[in-house]
Amino acid sequence: MGIISEYIRGWSSPERYIQGPGLFSDIHCYTDKFGSSIAACIDGFLFEALGEKLKAQYQDEKHRLQLFPFTGEVTEQLINERTESLRNSPPDVLVGIGGGKTIDVAKAVSAKLGKPFIIVPTIAATDAPTSSLSVIYNDDGVHVGEFFYDHNPSLLIVDSTIIANAPVRFLVSGMGDALSTWIEASSNRRSGTRNLCYHLDGGCRQTLAGQAVAKQCHDSLMRFGRLAKQACELHVVTDALENIIETNILLSGLGFENNETSAAHSINDGLTAVKNSDKTMHGEKVAFGCIVQLVSETVPEEELEKILAFCVDVGLPVCLEDLQVSSDDETIRTIARASLHSNWKNMPFPINEEFVFAHIKTADAIGKAFKQHYKRSGNDDF
Repeated sequence: MGIISEYIRGWSSPERYIQGPGLFSDIHCYTDKFGSSIAACIDGFLFEALGEKLKAQYQDEKHRLQLFPFTGEVTEQLINERTESLRNSPPDVLVGIGGGKTIDVAKAVSAKLGKPFIIVPTIAATDAPTSSLSVIYNDDGVHVGEFFYDHNPSLLIVDSTIIANAPVRFLVSGMGDALSTWIEASSNRRSGTRNLCYHLDGGCRQTLAGQAVAKQCHDSLMRFGRLAKQACELHVVTDALENIIETNILLSGLGFENNETSAAHSINDGLTAVKNSDKTMHGEKVAFGCIVQLVSETVPEEELEKILAFCVDVGLPVCLEDLQVSSDDETIRTIARASLHSNWKNMPFPINEEFVFAHIKTADAIGKAFKQHYKRSGNDDF
């Protein structure tokens, strides 16, 4: 494919998405649409329990099931090793079952094998399941880049019962990732940033559909986020929880890929370079990145306070202390410097290290002061 013209709009999405309680028990009905040979990459924490459930579904003679666990980091070396282990006996379809990193390994391996892939998220902690990319780290967990693909998952299967029974922190982290979707889409629209549709060929202009999905993602968070957290704490599936599962996985995934990311995700990437960053989740880091981005854009005070209040209510970080990261100048400068290698360039104004340093420091102070005042005012029911 040649270089995409600046006038070309583009849209990326999975071919199919299904969500509801109990779907994992019928996963064979969906993999059978692709063939009888299945390889599944399963999160190491769930490998034994979910592996046994899969074996029970594929125990007849016509099926061939290969299982392998994922633990550690999504590194290029691990991806290559898993690919080679399957190359002599490739499956008809590869299934990724677990969190974002497990899913990213499954995507990368299937792309190298040239096979379709099905994604089965067991948490709603990120918007990774829908996308056509994998985030790559080194062995120490520091973000080093992405692998981009020309196709999205063939199918997403989201069992809301599994997600309701996962720790609530995962759902809340997913809300932090989803929170950035409209914030970053808005900045990228103003800067004319290309989205991730055929990214390696230059990307495309945003579509109206992409913008609308990003806005709906934000509206859904504000309306259902607090109620969904309560349902997940009780391990029950309600409409509010179903709505936030869809928001965290589908709306946020479509929203970021069709609009790109900017400052909020850059702060996440910068945070991976400092001590204790591994103690918090991707969406938690991104939530603080949203505060930094809004401060850098000098948004109206009421807009910033609405986001701060949402974060405090559901338990998302609003300052570096919440992330267990030091707020000394050396640490903030390290975050700022590391974040420049990400997507600050997508913002509609010039950026340098001093600019980022100043706005991280300011956002940290604003978030800390807001949290203290908000809780003193009795607004800490969630």
